[in-house]
Amino acid sequence: MLTRDDRTLPDAQSIWEDVASVGVTHVGCKDVGLPEPQLAAFLAAVRAAGHTTYLEVVSETPEDELRSAEVALRVAPDFLIGGTQVEQVIRLIAGSGMKYFPYVGRIVGHPCLLRGSIDEICEDARRVEQQGADGINLLAYRYDGDVPALVEAVSNATRLPLICAGSVDSAQRIAELAELGVWAFTVGTAALDGRFVEGGSLSDQLTAILDAAAAPSTAAS
Repeated sequence: MLTRDDRTLPDAQSIWEDVASVGVTHVGCKDVGLPEPQLAAFLAAVRAAGHTTYLEVVSETPEDELRSAEVALRVAPDFLIGGTQVEQVIRLIAGSGMKYFPYVGRIVGHPCLLRGSIDEICEDARRVEQQGADGINLLAYRYDGDVPALVEAVSNATRLPLICAGSVDSAQRIAELAELGVWAFTVGTAALDGRFVEGGSLSDQLTAILDAAAAPSTAAS
């Protein structure tokens, strides 16, 4: 995710062009931080390179979230992720071809935090599955409780694939998510801040993330 603190970088496209050859083929940004024409140009360039695109909705009001879903219809990411207005968004994007992975649980603040009990979050996961979501965007490391227990419980509560977003900031956390069998994860600020390779370039950070994601997990060995 070419984002910092839940906002798309103003120079997201030029940064992506500098690192596009590293091997990352899934590229995303947030619904705040770029005017729509720049957002559309950025996503179009990523798609033209054959990469998969993601737009994550972090707007704090229902009205702003629905406006972002309308923008998504025009800028056409492959995946619309985040947000909580599930029923309305599903109706709005029907027939667009976008896959939709909303948040579950109680989302507070910006950057977004996940709150609620594990049982409540699992119940919300079952609800969004029944409403027709394609997957779940789980703010696992933005949760103030037992993260592995949360991820395992949500995985068991539904058949939907999980994207774990937010604060995936170490190879250890990537390995933990692999052990838990999540479908995908996102990294943004941690890569930009050099959390994976001390003193390394962004290309170095992304290479380290790809290596950590490709490493065999204990569960698979």
